[in-house]
Amino acid sequence: MSKVDVLLGLQWGDEGKGKIVDVLTPEYDVIARFQGGPNAGHTIEFNGIKHVLRTIPSGIFHDDKINIIGNGVLVEPCIFAGEVATLRAKGINAEHNLYLSRKAHLILPSHRMLDAANEHAKGNSKIGSTLKGIGPAYTDKIARSGLRIGDLEASDFKEKYELLKFQHMQMAHTLGFDIRNFTLEGMSLEAYEQKWIESLAVLRQFHIIDSEYFINDCLDKGKKVLAEGAQGSMLDIDFGSYPFVTSSSTITAGVCSGLGVSPLRIGRVMGITKAYCTRVGAGPFPTELFDDTGRLLGEIGHEFGAVTGRPRRCGWIDLPALRYACMLNGVTDLFVTKADVMNDFDEVKMCVAYEIDGVQTQQIPFALNEVEIRPVLKSFTGWKQSLTHAARFEDLPANLLAYLHAIEEQTGAAIRAVSISPDRKDTLFR
Repeated sequence: MSKVDVLLGLQWGDEGKGKIVDVLTPEYDVIARFQGGPNAGHTIEFNGIKHVLRTIPSGIFHDDKINIIGNGVLVEPCIFAGEVATLRAKGINAEHNLYLSRKAHLILPSHRMLDAANEHAKGNSKIGSTLKGIGPAYTDKIARSGLRIGDLEASDFKEKYELLKFQHMQMAHTLGFDIRNFTLEGMSLEAYEQKWIESLAVLRQFHIIDSEYFINDCLDKGKKVLAEGAQGSMLDIDFGSYPFVTSSSTITAGVCSGLGVSPLRIGRVMGITKAYCTRVGAGPFPTELFDDTGRLLGEIGHEFGAVTGRPRRCGWIDLPALRYACMLNGVTDLFVTKADVMNDFDEVKMCVAYEIDGVQTQQIPFALNEVEIRPVLKSFTGWKQSLTHAARFEDLPANLLAYLHAIEEQTGAAIRAVSISPDRKDTLFR
């Protein structure tokens, strides 16, 4: 019986999942996104060209592979249509190998307006939303009032849409939000709404399927399926740094509900971590660096959000958080990315424990954002050389190998590969 292998992020997102999915895609028949929405940006680079995917799975550049947007994903039609057009301009026709779940929920223009209204109402307590409508759309899903891709086939879709939009307008009014001056992508809400409605025609051009049946049928036929996650484990709605989290389950458990597969059908779990840490937006970040080292990590690593363009906060790798993520996900294979960013550092560090009120612990505290944490750091001598000469994992500098070994030792997960540049070819498997 074939199983679903899983690839997901183990930090606060931006770990390089898109590149690793792209590298692994030749081993699989089906690539399926299981959660998240267009707030996620998966960057893939090959042949000197950078590609940013927001909703479409990262296997789309292999035209002989099936790509599925699962039921756990949110689809914003305007953003999706733009993504399809960008791919088409690069000679990639996604219509023949991209499938959309009927049960995937739609993000309405008024969801995005409500997202802005909620952030405005929070004032200084805002969570740093990307304002893509993710939270309000998932809220409607849980409240059983959302619209799904399958609803596009219903004769009363327009009535359902207008009712939900009306409810959102009432909510924004209650929050004291000025709808009249609200703009989306430089357009009035009404103009954007018209563009959104026109974009529904693009959605209808794709294979719309009952994805849970489709995926299980693929597994029954012996096909290999890779589930692709978005964001990172520390942004999980239940186990992340709440309330500074996303609105979906970003861990392995989310694969079962986000694709409709049994836990018995989960195979290998491949977790991605950077060799250091980054975070976008507000929320706790125990190892954050506010000095020149943090600035250098950001500059050398080009740490800006692929979707938002916001600069990422940077710090040393956080092993208590990484160990926690490995435990939650049942990680069998670890991938380490962006090791090359620290090539010129004389010294690199890792957080091996937290000190809270004078006591050391390796556990994540319940109120992570409310307690003062001092990271307990372990120092390593830097490798001080380019990694471009390395053709095999074993060719990596001894000091880098020692650093990687410490990550394995602390997490209990075996490192399967290391990424030494953004290009797909610079992935060294063990």
